[in-house]
Amino acid sequence: MHSSLNRAQAVFGFFTTVALAVAGLAALSTLLFPTDSTTASVSLKNVNVVKGRPHYYSSKREEYAQIRFDLDADLSPLFNWNTKQLFVYVYATYSSSDNADSQLRDSEAVVWDVIIPNVKSPYSWDILKGKAVALLPASITGSSSSGKRPSKRTKSKTVKKEKAPETPGVLRLHGQKGKYQISDITGVLAGRKNVTLSVGWNVQPWVGALWWSPGSGTVPRTEGTVVQSEAFDFPELKVKKSEAAQQQEAQSA
Repeated sequence: MHSSLNRAQAVFGFFTTVALAVAGLAALSTLLFPTDSTTASVSLKNVNVVKGRPHYYSSKREEYAQIRFDLDADLSPLFNWNTKQLFVYVYATYSSSDNADSQLRDSEAVVWDVIIPNVKSPYSWDILKGKAVALLPASITGSSSSGKRPSKRTKSKTVKKEKAPETPGVLRLHGQKGKYQISDITGVLAGRKNVTLSVGWNVQPWVGALWWSPGSGTVPRTEGTVVQSEAFDFPELKVKKSEAAQQQEAQSA
């Protein structure tokens, strides 16, 4: 006869095999949800180039760009029962050199990002836990069973209804300020040409591979339409009034 250890190993092996098979089916089931109706477009609102320390830990003054943009995106088709959260980001692509004949690849810098969690399912752990706790007797949960009348404050909390969950993935941003400044390793950014803004995302599932946005160069990729902004140039360096006055005095002298 088999020992208890052999039986435990057999049960554990069978459990892991079933769990792996279920996880594989869950990952493949995401292919049944079409994502071709996904749309995202971004346009430039305003851009400034200033000189200073872009970060508190910067050791020197350098030129950096501050960008405001408009974002209109409907990423709701990317959410299904296997989606944990969606990482959305807006990035700028600009020339790595002022020389038009340079063979260097274009630089990319993220200017804004956000994490959009999926709405809670009726079968999520938190909701099932709350339902289970509500069924337990008061002696176990520790809630008071006294006959005191609830206060007005308690009534207001109980009467308050929960808001209906909004559709995740719908973004309508106008004049949004970037979270991060754009800087260059050379410390010079003014005058760079052919700058564009684009939208990217990363679908993070509960089980399976990460899915990336179209045009990201990474597989697997979702479908959809991504419209980048029109090309623009970084403006000339924005000089403070005090520095401009000093330059005028130096020129006049």
